[in-house]
Amino acid sequence: MRKGVKAAIVGGVVVVLVGGAGYGAFNVVSALSGAGGPAPVRTGPPSGDEVKDTSAKFFAAWEKRRAATAASYTNFPDAAQRLLSAYGRDAHITDVRITPGAATGATVPFSVRATVSFGGKSEPLAYRSRLTVVRGTNTHRPLVDWQPSVVHPALKKGDTLATGESAAPPIEAVDRDGKVLTKDKYPSLGPILDELRAKYGDKAGGTPAVELSIRHESGEGADAAETPLVTLAKGRPGRLRTTLRASAQAAAEQAVQRYAESSVVAVKPSTGEVLAVANHRADGWNAAFLGRLAPGSTMKIVSAATLIDTGLTTASGAAPCPPDAMWEGQTFHNLKDMAPDPRATLSESFARSCNTAFIKFADSLKVESLNEEAERRFGLGRDNWKTGIPSFDGSVPASGGPDKAADLIGQGQVQMSPLNMASVTATAMTGAFRQPVIVPQDLDDRELARAEGLSAGTVAQLRQMMNRTATSGTAAVAMSGLTGRIGAKTGSAEVDGQAKSNSWFTGYRDDVAAAAMTQEGGHGGDAAGPIVAAVLRAGR
Repeated sequence: MRKGVKAAIVGGVVVVLVGGAGYGAFNVVSALSGAGGPAPVRTGPPSGDEVKDTSAKFFAAWEKRRAATAASYTNFPDAAQRLLSAYGRDAHITDVRITPGAATGATVPFSVRATVSFGGKSEPLAYRSRLTVVRGTNTHRPLVDWQPSVVHPALKKGDTLATGESAAPPIEAVDRDGKVLTKDKYPSLGPILDELRAKYGDKAGGTPAVELSIRHESGEGADAAETPLVTLAKGRPGRLRTTLRASAQAAAEQAVQRYAESSVVAVKPSTGEVLAVANHRADGWNAAFLGRLAPGSTMKIVSAATLIDTGLTTASGAAPCPPDAMWEGQTFHNLKDMAPDPRATLSESFARSCNTAFIKFADSLKVESLNEEAERRFGLGRDNWKTGIPSFDGSVPASGGPDKAADLIGQGQVQMSPLNMASVTATAMTGAFRQPVIVPQDLDDRELARAEGLSAGTVAQLRQMMNRTATSGTAAVAMSGLTGRIGAKTGSAEVDGQAKSNSWFTGYRDDVAAAAMTQEGGHGGDAAGPIVAAVLRAGR
């Protein structure tokens, strides 16, 4: 052994000591015995004991209305303290009793029982929620992974709780025939009825209630919706007419339940009135009106109208379908197993949903052609729709580069919602753009968006192509059995990071047009198609 290096036996372990033996021995013994020095840093998922201990301390502080203390057991203490403080101060929630359930890994379910008191009135509050304990990134402490939903499952980022006189009187929403529409009977209408109450409650003739409610950060100023949770004193609801049809709404609600992350809208083409709107989503968001996603080949309705209106071809004119097409260095393909057809017409390529047929026209179109058609004739993308609740107007920018071609097949920069595509179908069917509304215009005399619409010749060609698609093309299976004047268009939109494409489908039957979208639903006819068909069967 070289000079300055000695060996010691500590607890049966041979330890090499470098330099001064006394100093080295002190540190080795201290480290092994735990006497003095920093505690070892824990890594990895929290243990079962850590999960139990952390959640228990968090619950205890919450029950005692010690917001700052409870927040200190979370990984975002500032945000947690704000909401937990509002829980007792603004929401007037007292006598909180939390009962944890059996943990599953690091997740602890729990039930809450409490009392809401305001103005001499009290009501019980009971609900279930859950929390997850994680390892702190910097502190390595076990901490509650902070989410607003820990405090109440209906809370989202930016939301808070408050008890008092409601910002808007309650409403009794009715359909076009006077049938009452409730959240219990039509769950999809929950957030929509909240939005209608926020905007029209003071116009419908009711008086405010006293409620515990969720006040949402999203919304437009004073019109931001509230979601009532507990009513301490009932207000008098005002009666609010909507354009919805109860039978169509019921069919839409049932149809979207078949597929997760689905949305559908039905409109009356002759008036623009919304007949049904339904969503089946984990987040409860009204994607039917507010979604912003690539619509896939359903966009070919607008693209075909652009080709016709710019004189590049007609429904019976040439639109060859090669196996692939190149534009600006990007290669576009068709669906698997689609046979090329060098002699195809636009009607044939439309009905088969041949991507390359449309891509081949990119060179002949101006950068702004599709954008101008969408805005000027279909009323899209101007941010001026006033449906009665928040909605998205679609976006079809004047794109250059590869996106110029991709936009023609509903990819690239194009974004739509089911509401937008239902409106596109209604315009293609009638030739007139009628801005969709869910509340009659005469209720508040708001100014509706306008657009030129389509010529009779373009409408005739679009209807012929959509009918062909519905009877012998890609939409035939979904539309089978539907009678009357029918037409449809399928679409599948690829999304980065998704194993399956989003399923899109839009169609019409007589004076009803409907469009649906199912995220990761595959081809248009696989998921969105049956949803639209079900609504069209019931919507007449």
